[in-house]
Amino acid sequence: MRHEGAPSPPLSKGMGISDALNAEIESALGGLSVEDILGATGTPRPSERAPLGNSIKRTASGRQLRTGRIMEVRGKDVLVEMGPKSQGLCPTSHFETAPEVGTDLEFVVERFDPFESMLILARDGMVTKAQWGDLKVGQIVEARCVGMNAGGLDMEVAHHHAFMPAAQVDIRHVEDISQFLGQKLTCEIVELRRNRERMLLSRRRVLERERVEKRDAILKELELGQQKSVTIVSLQTFGAFADLGGVDGLIPISELAHQMIKHPSEVIAVGDTVEVKIIRVDREAMPPRITLSRKRIMADPVTTAIKEIEPGKEIQGVVRRLAEFGAFVEIAPGVEGLVHVSEISHDRVQSPSMALRIGEAVQVKVLAVDPDRRKISLSIKALKDAPPRPAAPGRGERGGRGGRGRGDRDEPIQAREADPDMRKLLARFGGGPGLKGGLS
Repeated sequence: MRHEGAPSPPLSKGMGISDALNAEIESALGGLSVEDILGATGTPRPSERAPLGNSIKRTASGRQLRTGRIMEVRGKDVLVEMGPKSQGLCPTSHFETAPEVGTDLEFVVERFDPFESMLILARDGMVTKAQWGDLKVGQIVEARCVGMNAGGLDMEVAHHHAFMPAAQVDIRHVEDISQFLGQKLTCEIVELRRNRERMLLSRRRVLERERVEKRDAILKELELGQQKSVTIVSLQTFGAFADLGGVDGLIPISELAHQMIKHPSEVIAVGDTVEVKIIRVDREAMPPRITLSRKRIMADPVTTAIKEIEPGKEIQGVVRRLAEFGAFVEIAPGVEGLVHVSEISHDRVQSPSMALRIGEAVQVKVLAVDPDRRKISLSIKALKDAPPRPAAPGRGERGGRGGRGRGDRDEPIQAREADPDMRKLLARFGGGPGLKGGLS
């Protein structure tokens, strides 16, 4: 073992260096040891550095991810020690600030350069400047959109043509992909055939990985009752899906508005940014289920309107919906009352659709207001005069008993005149007191 301060062993040992060359090297060193030189340059001695682990990880796209130690910064390149007898180069543009020598960082192994005998490295998530000869499947590159057709976008990578199918442009369907013309997009190479100069790109895969990274962080922050700003990304018959920034939540149709609606498109549209309240989070489900509410942070128009509506008040309204039992009339923005089928007309109405139509303006009278149940009862016929009823004919005219109707009870009963038939009956039965049947 060599003691501290002892001269370094000859560098030629085991190297086959001539005595003359060795003497020249020793003279240039001026008696300094290798440890002294490392100390002067600030480079950690081998004994002071922890060995690099040999474990290899994988990125979300399946690329190799290894830990390396920063050895030196050389202009536009950073020299990285990846392990015993293994070194690599990473562009300095992949660092926000110049890395510190001796720092251990994770790098993506892009490829091996046989001419330099070095690994070409990149920081995970950084875009690689594309070189046609270095491109490979799975690589993240920056591509420019130079055209489009019905199937997708024409792209340019390293001065070569590439194509991105419309389904790979975004995570969700994009109605008009022409908005990407002229833009630079970060994409992943999903297919590459140099002999045919065929290259397929996907921006969707890059976005999906970013969402996965954000999703876990967002799920940890979500709490019941929180208010969030979301973007509507899809409309369905049962509700609307909204993006919280990395994970989607559902706004059920019953939670979109205070009034009843048949479809979310009546109150909202794709691309709208709205405020919602988180009412349910199920982290155990795959994918996680998040339920949102839009109406719970909106003022209830019914509650406000009910305070100003009193029974007996006449209001102008518009028929919004028809049902078998009546018609719903909007009497204020978002406030509807029910006109029961029996309150539409003085005449018998078999169905509301026979007397009213959707969108028709009508004058109604408030019959009752129930603040607790948030219900308002209206009437159309209450504002119309009832038609006169024809007088009912007397029963005498219909041959009723006693020769009189209900309306002539106070009139004296007229005796029936004796006609030939009556005289025969009287003669036959004698006209005595025992005669029955109402004859006299």
